[in-house]
Amino acid sequence: MAAMSDAPVNLSASGPPETVINREPAEAVTALEAALEQPVEQRRDAVADVVARWPKFLDGWARLSELGRDPVERYACARVGYHRGLDTLRASGWRGSGYVRWRHESNRGFLRALEGLRAAAAEIGEVDEEERCRHFLHQCDPDWPPLPS
Repeated sequence: MAAMSDAPVNLSASGPPETVINREPAEAVTALEAALEQPVEQRRDAVADVVARWPKFLDGWARLSELGRDPVERYACARVGYHRGLDTLRASGWRGSGYVRWRHESNRGFLRALEGLRAAAAEIGEVDEEERCRHFLHQCDPDWPPLPS
């Protein structure tokens, strides 16, 4: 067992650090908005086209998960969005802890993907994953879930 350090832990008066993900390319956001306006029978394929064009677009993966044809597709898309989101968070300075709040619009794709993963895990009976995601959402944003907009 490792010995505990005598070094003090310095806490910021403002609390844990907060990470804000950089905005997605405007062209990708516009394309996703247009895809989401397609008739329901065309919407999933239109969003898939956006994700194929911008595979790092977190909100694209989250929305594709919402439109998934079955629980496994919803789970898979949400998991891709979540893992791409972790990469994006790290590139934005996140070090594994701290806030990633909904109030910052650019964080919403990651949080939607994480919520999608939570919901899809519940849908397929993966209780441990559902609970981990629920806990992580509250760590990222203590005010989770956001108020409907």
